Amino acid sequence: MQTHKLTIKGTVQGVGFRPFIYQLATRFHLKGIVLNGTQGVEVVVNASKDKLEEFIEAIKNELPPLASIDRLSIEQIEAKEFNDFQIIQTDSSGEKTVNIPPDISICKACEKELFDPSNRRYGYPFITCTHCGVRYSIIYDLPYDRGNTSMKFFKMCKACEEEYTNPLDRRYHAQPIGCWECGASLELRVKSEELRVGSEELGELRVKKEELRVDRCGVVDGAVELIKQGKILAIKGVGGYHLVCDATNEEAVLKLRERKQRPTKPFAVMVRDIDMAKELANISKKEEALLLSKERPIVILNSSLLTLNSQVAPNLSRIGLFLPYTPLHLLLLTKLNRPLVATSANITDEPLATNRESIEKLSSVYDFLLDHNREIVNGCDDSISMVVKGQTIMLRRARGYAPVKVELPFKLNKKVLAMGANQKSTIAIGFDNQVILSPHIGDLDSISSVEYYKKNIESLKRIYGFEPEVIAYDKHPNYESTKVANQLLTLNSSLLTQKVQHHYAHILGVMAEKKIQGKVFGVAFDGTGYGDDGNLWGGEFMVCDYEGYERVAHLNYFKLLGGAKAIKEPKRVALSLLFECYGDEVFELETPTIKAFTQQELKTQYIMWKKGLNAPLSSSVGRLFDAVASLTDVCQVMSFEGESGMRLEELYSDSVEGVYSFGYKNGVVDILPMIEEIVKESSQEVAISKFFHTLVAIVEAVYEPYDLPLVLSGGVFQNRVLLELLFERFPNAVIGNKIPPNDGGIALGQVVAGKSSF
Repeated sequence: MQTHKLTIKGTVQGVGFRPFIYQLATRFHLKGIVLNGTQGVEVVVNASKDKLEEFIEAIKNELPPLASIDRLSIEQIEAKEFNDFQIIQTDSSGEKTVNIPPDISICKACEKELFDPSNRRYGYPFITCTHCGVRYSIIYDLPYDRGNTSMKFFKMCKACEEEYTNPLDRRYHAQPIGCWECGASLELRVKSEELRVGSEELGELRVKKEELRVDRCGVVDGAVELIKQGKILAIKGVGGYHLVCDATNEEAVLKLRERKQRPTKPFAVMVRDIDMAKELANISKKEEALLLSKERPIVILNSSLLTLNSQVAPNLSRIGLFLPYTPLHLLLLTKLNRPLVATSANITDEPLATNRESIEKLSSVYDFLLDHNREIVNGCDDSISMVVKGQTIMLRRARGYAPVKVELPFKLNKKVLAMGANQKSTIAIGFDNQVILSPHIGDLDSISSVEYYKKNIESLKRIYGFEPEVIAYDKHPNYESTKVANQLLTLNSSLLTQKVQHHYAHILGVMAEKKIQGKVFGVAFDGTGYGDDGNLWGGEFMVCDYEGYERVAHLNYFKLLGGAKAIKEPKRVALSLLFECYGDEVFELETPTIKAFTQQELKTQYIMWKKGLNAPLSSSVGRLFDAVASLTDVCQVMSFEGESGMRLEELYSDSVEGVYSFGYKNGVVDILPMIEEIVKESSQEVAISKFFHTLVAIVEAVYEPYDLPLVLSGGVFQNRVLLELLFERFPNAVIGNKIPPNDGGIALGQVVAGKSSF
């Protein structure tokens, strides 16, 4: 009999791993100990060689539902004597490398208890166990113990404590454990005033006291009745607040649009169950699995004929659906029995509301507030995904999936803090052979969003006890992320710096996720990225490895009339391209773009274009999408980012064949012949469909001489039609599945750029 120490790294804390080990050890009649450490779970056990092999095999094959093992190491140590097998106190010393468990949906066992009248947690809106519930959103620090979470403010009752301390119980060391007697509680408020169900204040809700059987205080029933009446509610969830209303009530949805100043951007819809989802959308098996997964992302689906009112997703045949992931959502949807608009509660350009102070800034938007008293420590928005040709593409990686650990195919020489980009921002920390990528933070367009961004940096540093040696950031001098990087460098002159070109970081992020070594041919299509020549890149073809890149081709530059204004007004981009093609003959054209301007505006814009005043050069495919949307009269002014691409998707027809002309010489793709042919095209459907085919043909022409893996990244590859066409032409093309193609994956690429430089 020998003594062995097992160190198990991965997602092994907060997921019922220690009681799992305890039960296995008991089954194999082993003596020893198990504990949480900063690097994972440690097991010290006395066992023969054969018995140890059986024990380890069982660990690997019988994991708890939420657990995953990245590495299991074994070493023989000095012999120790044990009388039995015990779970012992956490060891909080040493470098922290354990995975932070993400927030995941309610499990089937808790759901059964939630609706069981004989269960003491019947109707309790915060029911949880070791296999489900909140994790990342409540954690202050590692290891993941109750004292390191916002549950430390709730003293367990005797019944909960008995479950919490029993290794054989499903709730053993379930850190968010609670019940009606000792856990978090709900309240319903109108603006800042609390409403008490059963009082005269709620008489108008027509909720009889005797009908409030499930929810002890009647708050859920009151909220449901308000939603049925067409009211807008702000509801505190896991990582932030939602603004919700009845998705079948067109007046309520329009009211939410008006108050939130969101005229056409599609709303996500939460549905009771998969059956209700299938009434609203055509769902493949892969999409159904995503909807039902423990992560519960929003999934972008094709609407069915029985779609909701047109105000949920105006002008689009795609809809974002997701299923309830908390007991509170489940109670609401079960009682409501109709789909619910559930959109993130935030002011434009502001971060997601996570506390009373931030949600009350939106008091002009909602009528009532359904709140609770469990603090959100780390904000985390809903994740968004879609399925393209059988591949899951993450559009926003957040709740359920993040933070995420990415193992690298090499070891970093120094600790790196990567600052990400300015839009769809994330940050990352890299050490040894791993990178921890934060959840989606958002666009850094306001003071509060930058403060929220800084808070996320501090949170990751605190939780992992991480102090960087290198700061990696984007080359764009005006990015807020770059400004924060410079502030950190000012505070600590010993920090090394790594400026990383935006599109190179895009490609590197995919390489790191897929563990690709050697050179690749990268195609980076997006809206804007600061180029090495000071121009705005976005239609880039690169040969890359971790040490550097060569820009082998790009779209020909065109001017963005009005600078930043052109990003929101496709007509400006299209007009610039028309000037490139026709010069002052543009004034004689009869096109939708020309008609979108007055004659005086056209003359002014022509002068600006000719003199290059406030007209930066761009090679962006994202802006090219905007131009085509204007030329085909799909969209002249956008009300939300990406609108032009979404609407072009709608008008694509796979029955249309052929491509437009383009030039390719000396590494420059000339798109002007295509623009001229689109202007002459009489059919909107044909013009748009051939535009998509032409983009594929451009990729084919530039890639043809290279015998390298084809890697795709950049926000344009969120476009389902373009991605499908590229996968059809290049079945082996590589795109990220863990990281989004948009700027949410930039930070991962920044960590690994020039990995041998330090």
